Amino acid sequence: MTAVIGEQESGWRGSKELWLEAAYQLLIEGGIDNVRILSLAKMLKLSRTSFYWFFKDREALLDALLLLWQEKNTSSLLRQAQAPAASLADATLNLFDCWLDNKLFDSILEHAIRSWGLQSPAVAQALKEADTLRMEAIKLMFIRHGSEPLVADVRSRALYLTQIGYISMNTQEDTATRLLRVPSYVAIFSGALPSQQELENFQQRHPASPQ
Repeated sequence: MTAVIGEQESGWRGSKELWLEAAYQLLIEGGIDNVRILSLAKMLKLSRTSFYWFFKDREALLDALLLLWQEKNTSSLLRQAQAPAASLADATLNLFDCWLDNKLFDSILEHAIRSWGLQSPAVAQALKEADTLRMEAIKLMFIRHGSEPLVADVRSRALYLTQIGYISMNTQEDTATRLLRVPSYVAIFSGALPSQQELENFQQRHPASPQ
């Protein structure tokens, strides 16, 4: 998502989506303290009063940012964990789609929200709830494909917490390198190597370009 600076498609006040896009941009560029109404107005070249046509106050805007993160990242991960798959390895590859497709899972936004959570108990609680939902969905994915509950729990935690570690540490890894490591990651996390066809299907979904 990229803010369109100064665009006024819905009139001189902008639109709710435009203000939210601008807030997203400021959040990922400078953290939550960077998201201020005056800064947004300057960025969009709109008056401060225009903001209040769409949001009651800054807190309402921050709530909308949090909802955006929940709908994009958590909802996408849950869908991928529940997607049909021919095998456990294939199901794990479905989940790995999140790590390679920013449209499914916005890792930059995830990093920004986790940084925000260090300052806000409410956001920290939202993160805790999201992490629980996500790991439970991955655990159930493993169970559906034959894993014992305890094994599924441990594997889900290993898989998920590894990826969150990637994000929290802001690890930079080009797509080609990540694709090279995928079969071994799948084997480690699921206990099964993906078939050649499963790997080819996965690679077709992810041409070697930066996330």
